[in-house]
Amino acid sequence: MRTALGVVGALLTWFALAFAAPAAVALTAGEPPWPFLVTGAAVAVTGAVLRSLTGRRPPLGVREGFLVVVAVWLLVPAFGAVPFLLGDVPQLDRPVDAWFEAMSGFTATGATVLTDVDALRPDMLFWRQFTHWLGGAGIIVLALAVLPRLRIGGRELLRSELPGPVETESLGATVRGTARRLWKVYLAVTAAGVLVLASLGWAGLDRRMGLFDAFSYATSAVALGGFTPVDGSARDLAPVTQWVLCGLMAVAGVNLLRLYRLAVLRQVRAASRDEELRLYLGLLLVASCVVAAELFAAGTVTGLAGVRHGAFQAVSVTTTTGFATLDWSDWGALATLTLLALMFAGACAGSASGSVKVVRHLVLFRFTRRELEQAVHPDAVLPVRVSGRVVGTPVLRSVLLFVLLYLLALALGTLGLALDAGADAGGTRAFTALGAAAACLGNVGPAFGELGPFGSYAPLGQASKVLLTALMLLGRIEIVPLAVLLRRGYWRA
Repeated sequence: MRTALGVVGALLTWFALAFAAPAAVALTAGEPPWPFLVTGAAVAVTGAVLRSLTGRRPPLGVREGFLVVVAVWLLVPAFGAVPFLLGDVPQLDRPVDAWFEAMSGFTATGATVLTDVDALRPDMLFWRQFTHWLGGAGIIVLALAVLPRLRIGGRELLRSELPGPVETESLGATVRGTARRLWKVYLAVTAAGVLVLASLGWAGLDRRMGLFDAFSYATSAVALGGFTPVDGSARDLAPVTQWVLCGLMAVAGVNLLRLYRLAVLRQVRAASRDEELRLYLGLLLVASCVVAAELFAAGTVTGLAGVRHGAFQAVSVTTTTGFATLDWSDWGALATLTLLALMFAGACAGSASGSVKVVRHLVLFRFTRRELEQAVHPDAVLPVRVSGRVVGTPVLRSVLLFVLLYLLALALGTLGLALDAGADAGGTRAFTALGAAAACLGNVGPAFGELGPFGSYAPLGQASKVLLTALMLLGRIEIVPLAVLLRRGYWRA
């Protein structure tokens, strides 16, 4: 416990520095910076107190790692909501709404309770977008990159921020070295996205794309988040800008470790043998064709515009980004069900994506095939392999456990939303409740109906917002850490 609190304090101390950026934006825009400065000071003091109370600590272990992950992802959005409350933002003047927006930002979900994004002040708008970028690759990974004192025992935290059966040892001898390489990739992709999008504006190809808009859309796309600086998501952007965002989302959905090996180490052959990467790219291609075909069949769009809209929505939902160029709430039943199914796909493990993730689907498919084969040939030895490597029993158990808990959380979340909506006049349809639970648990963001890409979660009751905020948290930490903490045996050990 003492070790975990000390690490949480260290992470909060570094997180306090993040409030300097929106404070500078506030000064530049002629707005008062004190909401950010006060919050940053409170975070720094909290971190310092936690570190001073814990004294000398043993190395961080697996048990402590679970507590650190949950504590950080509870405290960071809570502190992140404070500037909205102190800054007198009319649409976020209630604590639940501010917490919902901050949690959606840091977990890169993209769900919002705002009904008029254009009404936000520049400093609050910047902070809202900045939370996406910070949370996208994980605040813990950032701290591992800059905190030498977490070199020992920090691998448990790195694994928590790179969910799924991914390898972390091969990029460096230390966790700090690995985390730094990951953040270099994250920074490079972000910088490239900002530069390309801003160039479209400078070249006159998209006059809506100023420097701040380029920063906002690029950080959201790289973090696979979905917040935008204007109402209407990506609907009013030029076609070329929508194609660029589509490509940026697809790249951001690749495992950060694989991107580093491919871009820096030039391990092209290893990338070509990566079955998760091949399945991910194939899924994007097939999903884009299916959605485009359904739009053509329904007469929603035609020609090249239909290809663009189909590819954009398929990539956006599959990678759990949540950008939209069309209001998919108006689509037919088949296209809507296709998008709902894509919410359970996710991108590659080791990316900022939410949901189940491609590699888990791959492992589940191989495991199911193995079990069916062994039903016919009980004595056969048939190991489950992914990319030529045998998947061990512990990994198989963890994948099955995660999927079971994920479906359980989805069912309970849907039921809770339906019960809360049933108490209101008019209620909420069961499909809308299912879509909202799936969108928030999978960190997709927009759902269906009034909660769609051009709608808002503002009409929901306070209890529903709290429930959806909890689902966003569960999706970001991948359920297991919190489930472990809720066991009495954890605290007795």
